[in-house]
Amino acid sequence: MAAANALSDIYAMGGVPRTAMNLVAFDAELYGEDTLAAILAGGLQKVRESGAVLIGGHTVKDKEPKFGLAVTGTARPDEIWRKAGAQPGDVLYLTKPIGTGVIVKAIKDGSCDPASAAAAIAAMTELNGAAADALRRVGGIHAVTDVTGFGLLGHARELAQQSGVTLEIFYGEVPVHPGALGLVEEDRVPSGSRDNLVFVQDDVTFDAALTPAQRLVLADAVTSGGLLVALEPSAGEEFERTARTAMPPRRIGTVAELGARHLRVR
Repeated sequence: MAAANALSDIYAMGGVPRTAMNLVAFDAELYGEDTLAAILAGGLQKVRESGAVLIGGHTVKDKEPKFGLAVTGTARPDEIWRKAGAQPGDVLYLTKPIGTGVIVKAIKDGSCDPASAAAAIAAMTELNGAAADALRRVGGIHAVTDVTGFGLLGHARELAQQSGVTLEIFYGEVPVHPGALGLVEEDRVPSGSRDNLVFVQDDVTFDAALTPAQRLVLADAVTSGGLLVALEPSAGEEFERTARTAMPPRRIGTVAELGARHLRVR
């Protein structure tokens, strides 16, 4: 998951991963060398899957385990995708479900439904490379970002602000991991997700029919989430047809002229 998350920033800018370096904090006396070997092997698997090369790494001793990658990639200057550029009339697509924040918390608590855990882990370990490849083939891309720690609403707000537009998001079209909404309704929510909603709430207009849990799951702090894309309308259906991903991209909204707020959720 950590490796896929690190590689995601390259895909979100239209780049191709080239090199990666391990960044590790670990205490083998506490957790065992076999555990460290398994972590590094998992990261290497994702690096190879991306087509990049692992060129080394840095390791420090720490009682709290940490793992990540420093990744570099390449892209033609005139083909780099940015958050700015979404235009009124564009369609919005999301390539992975949201809700992994609350599910990961439940996994850590030892109380997560196995099916929900398996679906979330499969999504978090899937690279965004296939979705990015499909976007390059389709064209018509105006703005892209990946959805991670700030949640769908936080990253959508960034894209809207930098583009000078309002994003209209249709809650019923947003893919949510099985079990995630139920966990939110049970108030089993990480503090980061709550903070995300507080941070964006003054720039979001919610439909009155949306429940507090539905609003909060939209702000859930995601790990290794999908790409949020603003596309020309003519490119949207082609993107759906050509994306060879485990989870099909979903059209979740449209782009409108800038209104009173940068986000409207219906």
